[in-house]
Amino acid sequence: METIADFNALMNKLQSMTNRKRVAVVCPNDSHTEYVIERGLNEGLVNFLLIKGGACSPELRNICAQFSDHVEVIDTPTPDDAARIAVQAVREGKADVLMKGTINTDNLLKAVLNKECGLLQEGHILTHITMAQIPSYHKLLLFSDAAVIPNPTLEQFRAIVKYGAHICHHIGIARPNIALIHCTEKTSEKFPHTLSYQQLKEDAANGMFGDVEIGGPMDVKTACDAESGRLKGIQSPVVGNADMLVFPNIEAGNVFYKTISLFADAEMAGILCGTTAPVMVASRADSNQSKYNSLALACIAGNDK
Repeated sequence: METIADFNALMNKLQSMTNRKRVAVVCPNDSHTEYVIERGLNEGLVNFLLIKGGACSPELRNICAQFSDHVEVIDTPTPDDAARIAVQAVREGKADVLMKGTINTDNLLKAVLNKECGLLQEGHILTHITMAQIPSYHKLLLFSDAAVIPNPTLEQFRAIVKYGAHICHHIGIARPNIALIHCTEKTSEKFPHTLSYQQLKEDAANGMFGDVEIGGPMDVKTACDAESGRLKGIQSPVVGNADMLVFPNIEAGNVFYKTISLFADAEMAGILCGTTAPVMVASRADSNQSKYNSLALACIAGNDK
């Protein structure tokens, strides 16, 4: 498989898929969500199950009428009812992807994480993976976790690496380079996550994550700039060529997310991992394009179902 190097190639990959995915959208009552729905239908990429949970705009009603063969609409009294029905549709195989509209994220996650009828697989860990296209970097860059896990434990770090490698494989990266991010290259008990990093490298050497290359601790510049690594004398295939950055905590991941989107004009895509199907919970501040990128990523990341 040819490596997907940017979001245009990601869209081309989605267009080439013969199994048209069905996306369950919870409360599609805002302009950004309408953009994703209309564009996805116009480009013939996906089908939609829209669970309203409230009034929808005349524009959305027109879209549904125009593409009636590819859209099903379900009315529900409340957003919580919409979330429950959407999760049930995914559980029953009636939808392949779950997408957040105007519903509050906490309300949606309550349905997703329901122990009896939710989407989190037993023994799995919920985390968030972001994919970024940064103009100054030579390929797509994944990073985690900017949205869910405050301070990952070793088991949570293991899940993050596993899910990130899974996505890398789906975009054609046979041996992903995964960088474990810290402010220096030192392992220290003062920073417990660096001890987890050491164990992750041992796990990788023992084949826990399949065919991956893990390096670190290292800073972001070293992970993404070969000259920085050369000057520091760091020898690792990951240096200057990272496919994924694993951040030590949610503060670091979220600051990186917001910084590259504002100052580096990065395009984004993001999904929740660990669930039986990809879940899109885009930020209210994300652009239309980023939300559409997330749709493509979700459909491709779940392509082994």
